[in-house]
Amino acid sequence: MNMKKILIITALAAAVCLLGGCDFFRSLAGRPTSKQIRAKQERIELAERLHQQRLDSLKQVQKQISDSLAILDSLRTAKESLISTRQLAGGGKYDIPYRYYVMIGSFSSKDNATRQAARAQEAGYPATLIPFRNGFTAVGCCPSDDLTEVYASLQKLRAEEFCPADAWILNNE
Repeated sequence: MNMKKILIITALAAAVCLLGGCDFFRSLAGRPTSKQIRAKQERIELAERLHQQRLDSLKQVQKQISDSLAILDSLRTAKESLISTRQLAGGGKYDIPYRYYVMIGSFSSKDNATRQAARAQEAGYPATLIPFRNGFTAVGCCPSDDLTEVYASLQKLRAEEFCPADAWILNNE
């Protein structure tokens, strides 16, 4: 009888090895195989990574909004000017490529505006001449689409000799 048990056990062991181990019995029982389990784990891990990326992106947007609100508060409490483009020539969004500009002067004479722009450019700041509806020409520096960045530029520009104390930010929206 011992020999019969040994033969049965050996036959079962051989069958398990030849038929693929536990996966054979799992498939007979209607259970997922190890390959299916691995595939499911990979799908779950991918879904978790994508979800984390969305969460990280959301946190980044929330930080940008928070930073912008903090800058707006700083502008308000410091009695800084944030002027929109309603006053620009043409009455609407002027054809300038960035949302924000640090305005370092507004001149009735375009020649004076050109000289101020040249001083800014000599100091290493990009400058743009921007005409206003009232006939004045303003000089915009440090263009940016980020309010935090343009506020930092305003603070930096104020330390420059050519920059007036009443420099302000143009909001081109």
